[in-house]
Amino acid sequence: MSQTALAQRAGVPKSTVGRIESGARTPSANLVERLVRAAGLEVTVSLSEPDPGTDSMFERTLGRTPAQRLADATRAARFVLRGRREVAAATDG
Repeated sequence: MSQTALAQRAGVPKSTVGRIESGARTPSANLVERLVRAAGLEVTVSLSEPDPGTDSMFERTLGRTPAQRLADATRAARFVLRGRREVAAATDG
């Protein structure tokens, strides 16, 4: 879905969607919900017991070099961008 289409469906300016996508703006929870619904999806939140593996994951991350952490972050960002493109392609068609 294009920024223009999403903005129109959510009732916000296209520039708002662009600033959120670029990281220049952090949206409120209400705005996130409006955008998600405009994309035909729903936000679901649940509470659960903490995952015991989370602490060890943070400890492993802190033990990595800055270059290793940057490489991990780059891989994660590419994964998220790929997912966004796939969702956009699925909602456009």
